[in-house]
Amino acid sequence: MMRAPKLRRIAGNAGFALSLFVLVSPAILVFLWMLSLSLKNDADNTAFPPIFIPDPPTLDNFRDVFAKNNFLLYFWNSILVTGGAVLVGLLVGVPAGYGIARAKSAKFAFLILIARITPALSYLIPLFLVFQLIGLNGTITALLVTHLVITVPIIVWVMIGYFENVPMELEDAALVDGASPWQGFRHIALPLARPGIIVGAILSFIFSWNNFIFSVVLGGKTTRTLPSAIYNVLTFEQISWGPLAAAALLVTLPVLLLTVVAQRQIVAGLSAGGLKDG
Repeated sequence: MMRAPKLRRIAGNAGFALSLFVLVSPAILVFLWMLSLSLKNDADNTAFPPIFIPDPPTLDNFRDVFAKNNFLLYFWNSILVTGGAVLVGLLVGVPAGYGIARAKSAKFAFLILIARITPALSYLIPLFLVFQLIGLNGTITALLVTHLVITVPIIVWVMIGYFENVPMELEDAALVDGASPWQGFRHIALPLARPGIIVGAILSFIFSWNNFIFSVVLGGKTTRTLPSAIYNVLTFEQISWGPLAAAALLVTLPVLLLTVVAQRQIVAGLSAGGLKDG
């Protein structure tokens, strides 16, 4: 009698593991292939049949990326643009998410969702014309403002879900005790929504850091962000797969490290934000 539930549990676990493997394995294989390309010379990268394990591995591709790109400058620009966009996004998005959640305004929430799923290219031409008119093209300020298109909708959308789960009775009790609405938000709702703030900041950081098109079109020679290093590796004569893969790895590394370090906070935060009171 006890065997059937145990077998079902084992089958369920096996099915879950298989599904997870099917979903994750393509991304892992692509990453490993990119790592292999970055550690091989041009001859091995164009060999047929393909050589997966470099023998011997070389770091020349990484040296080439640093030699042909002002990589540290691009890295610093990415820190300024992404860090500033996330900080401003939090200052704007957290109160906005609170207001929309407390007003129970489904229309505003839907507008935020539309802003999030709208392709970045839709904003690019209007922003380019505006920045050209006021002389901001090619500046860090222009990139920071455009990246708010990425960070603010993400943070607002995440915070709406969190503030909807903060019991209104706690704030009502604070108001009865003489607290102002601002004090109720600051001392009650904000601390309880801290996991959402962390998740919103991390997700907006990842999407902002990886953005490519804004940097290429609106950035100048000294103000482009790190993904532009990949663009600079491309040439008209041929594609140098080794330096291209090395540049892609270097751009991905900060985001990868952040995701690995903060994976528990991301999972816990998203799970908590998805809970609804009955």
